[in-house]
Amino acid sequence: MSKMLENFSKAMSKMWHYQLNFMKKIIIILLIFSFDRAIKSYLINLQANGTDIDFFVNSFLNFYLVWNTGIGFGLASLETNIYYHLLTLLILFVNMGLIYHLIKSQGIYAYLLGITIGGSLGNLFDRIYYYAVPDFIDFHLGSYHWFVFNIADIFITLGIIGLIFAEITKKETSKKNV
Repeated sequence: MSKMLENFSKAMSKMWHYQLNFMKKIIIILLIFSFDRAIKSYLINLQANGTDIDFFVNSFLNFYLVWNTGIGFGLASLETNIYYHLLTLLILFVNMGLIYHLIKSQGIYAYLLGITIGGSLGNLFDRIYYYAVPDFIDFHLGSYHWFVFNIADIFITLGIIGLIFAEITKKETSKKNV
């Protein structure tokens, strides 16, 4: 009987640990998604109330609201409806794949995937709800302007760079152990 209780206790402990890790992943996604939505909603509401979103912050940063129908940083902007919907469907499938990998991931990979998914879902929401993504962060040096982007793009980029870095360092560690 005590062996059965011990096994039950171990099983419950594993289940609790799994659920706690899963909730951490969900919280990361929701925090990033909510932060992105709050900033975008604030700027969209300002614009709807007649405020021109063209703020000079300093010599290399402006907030300038543009509507992006393409993918990250305005790449592949499309006006044709069918291509826009196909691209949105592709982004949806990529998100589903990322969520699948998130469920199976552990450690730093889980956090980095959560960061990427949180940003990606923010932009996917905008693509579906507004048929475009509001971008507003404009970095520039003099008259050279980088692509206008948003908070979600920052998290997507940080997550992907982190995943690449984690993979590179993992492979380097593996080579040293051989």
